[in-house]
Amino acid sequence: MHATRRAVLLGGVAATLSGPWRDAEAASPAGLAGLAQPVDILEDRWGIAHVRARTIPDAFFADGYIVARDRLWELDFGHRRSLGRLAELFGAAFVPSDTANRLVLFRGDAEGELAAFPPLVQECARAYVAGINARIAEVTATPSLLPAEFALFACTPLQWDVLDLIRMRAEVTGNTRAEIRRARLAARGALAHDALVTPLEPAHVPTVPDGLDTGAVTEADLGLFEVLQAPLPLAGLHAADDATRRRNEGSNSWVIAPARTATGRPILANDPHLAFGVPGPRHVIHLTAPGLDVIGGGAAGMPGIMQGHNARIAFGRTNFHIDQEDVFILRTDPDDPLRYAHQGGWKRMEQVETRIAVRGEADRLVSLYYTVQGPVVARDSARHRATAVSATWLAPGANGLLANIGINLARDWPGFREALRVHTSPTNFTYADIDGNIGWQAAGGLPHRADGHDGLVPAPGDGRYDWQGLQPLEALPSRFNPARGWFSTSNEMNLPPDYPAESRRVSFEWRDRFRHERIEQVLDATPRATLADSVALQHDTLSMLALQMVRLLPDIPPPLAAEAALLRAWNGRVTADSAAAALYEVWWTRLQHALHARLIPPSLRDLLPGPISATVQLSLFHSPDSRFGPDPAQARDRMLAETFAAAVAELRDRLGPLPAAWRWGALHTVTLKHPLAAIPAVAAAFPAIGGPAAESGGDPYTVMARWYSPHAGAANPYAATGGASYLMVCDVGAWDRSLFLNFPGQSADPRSPHYADFLPAWLRGAMQPLPFSARAVQAAAIRRLTLHPAQPRSPVAPAPR
Repeated sequence: MHATRRAVLLGGVAATLSGPWRDAEAASPAGLAGLAQPVDILEDRWGIAHVRARTIPDAFFADGYIVARDRLWELDFGHRRSLGRLAELFGAAFVPSDTANRLVLFRGDAEGELAAFPPLVQECARAYVAGINARIAEVTATPSLLPAEFALFACTPLQWDVLDLIRMRAEVTGNTRAEIRRARLAARGALAHDALVTPLEPAHVPTVPDGLDTGAVTEADLGLFEVLQAPLPLAGLHAADDATRRRNEGSNSWVIAPARTATGRPILANDPHLAFGVPGPRHVIHLTAPGLDVIGGGAAGMPGIMQGHNARIAFGRTNFHIDQEDVFILRTDPDDPLRYAHQGGWKRMEQVETRIAVRGEADRLVSLYYTVQGPVVARDSARHRATAVSATWLAPGANGLLANIGINLARDWPGFREALRVHTSPTNFTYADIDGNIGWQAAGGLPHRADGHDGLVPAPGDGRYDWQGLQPLEALPSRFNPARGWFSTSNEMNLPPDYPAESRRVSFEWRDRFRHERIEQVLDATPRATLADSVALQHDTLSMLALQMVRLLPDIPPPLAAEAALLRAWNGRVTADSAAAALYEVWWTRLQHALHARLIPPSLRDLLPGPISATVQLSLFHSPDSRFGPDPAQARDRMLAETFAAAVAELRDRLGPLPAAWRWGALHTVTLKHPLAAIPAVAAAFPAIGGPAAESGGDPYTVMARWYSPHAGAANPYAATGGASYLMVCDVGAWDRSLFLNFPGQSADPRSPHYADFLPAWLRGAMQPLPFSARAVQAAAIRRLTLHPAQPRSPVAPAPR
């Protein structure tokens, strides 16, 4: 950037702006179509926009406008993908993705769905879309404002329609892959092996529905649904190790009641765990208008705040893991493959044709098919079968993209819970309010399955196992002001002991409990918690798993005695500067490979490529059984010792011969690249963030979750690829004391000073103030801008006669 510098006076606060990015922004057109009244915006040092609107819809207009200003390529790419319009940009390889996404667009009465929301929510949704479109109009008129990707791919952003927020539905959770896997294991008489990779909680034996021919089930049955879950066919696009990402994505969240805090006010903490990327998964904004005052992290293309607080309540979220998708195998008519057997007769699939534009080629005319269960994802006329998928997020009323608006407007526990009725994604919501209440409500679409079907294996589509609609919010568990004085969730199985798990069949697939156990340990031991305590807990690197594994280390021969002593003396904290942590992580990774090789027969490795569940692995090492051989304990110890020796050899090769020089952070580095960085022009325009000097602690099982992908085949399999990039700790009622981080920054534009400005603070765990009151916002502001509505056109005077 050139050295142009310009000082802006803001209420006595001088702000220094530099570079063409800021200059170009200042030159943008002032009149914005869709805005009713002027909106003032104060920006702080992190580029957080504090919006001051005169009406609530205008605040949401600013939300759409600002996120489009900061993240237009991300917004447009997601929009195109959801609407099935990537092939027109990237070519024929994207036709399957476009077909799959069009297949799962909402097909009901979109206008009626929108009209079912309260009028204010409808107005806010329209205003948000108008804000996006207003920014698109600006950058179209002033191409220098367009993010670089649009020039590189010779395109312009798509206009939005408010009904897009109703029609875009795909929220694939991955349950269907597991169903196919279990059916194929059952066909080989090996279904019990599935529990090694996915132990079921509460304890449950999967049921193969009556009439299912498991031997006929193949991966091909997922068809277009597999396309939805697979990485896009563009070189360098993130998701190189999609299985690792899905296995680790989650979050931590806890709420602490006033009786257990130092201030007598509740504390709410939340740190969602998602794949690292440029930009990060959250965009922070503060929306203010009469009747609205809300701040926190949101997502591009979703109006409002996902994790944050308003003037009365704070709210966080983690994944709850409802099983929301089921595969149905249909028997089709040999004489007419569009007819399928259902309820003793034949039904005809509905056929819909859609035209897909393809860059450099003629348009493709594609047929989509639908049954009573849902979209048809695969058809095999030769085998007289087809596959349909039922998904909660396709149901009428499951308008997840608008749920934030009601949440942001809620003022108390009943209003908050009411707003969750339209929240589709499977979510643990944590809650606290200025009256001292705390709570937890599980939310998301919950299928009402037929008897004989637990959702873990595909079912025949003959009508016996069709869903009977969705269960109400009241069917999901909740707690209000728990006697313990706090509530925590980290994606573990948290159904209460008295919950009817077998009859409601919420889920049997959850995350390991190690993060939750550590949080539980700390919260129980902290009778007067402070904000600093929650910040420290979010960055806690003590591994409950590692402490138990190290205790199992057997006697090690003298040549490696020093390394064994290093590990035995370790405190279990997976810090970046720890040599013992580096040794443990490499050892653990090698143990995963070794145990998988011992327990999974070669004939099943195509279905169970690994790894073994960490919970199962720990249990088996504690109590080895006959699967280790005639002398299980001896075989266990031999495996532990051999992998330990291999880990030492690997570390000597990677980090040098002296254990004193080893550092976990030297392996566990953070490097963020543009999703399309494999394209040289993109890599040149978007510099990488982080690199070898960006060392991180943590692992997949510490509260400060920072996972890595040891099976991805990368040059450094220990590089951190995901974890918490947005972190928040709320002092409920004394809001200006709340803290946050949002890595790597607000903007996706490398010309912006907010492209990667959070990196140093994030690496240090240095949480930043989240100003909320008018006084605090004014004190923090370094830049002011005003959005002006477009001027109405003057009537044209009649020409003189």
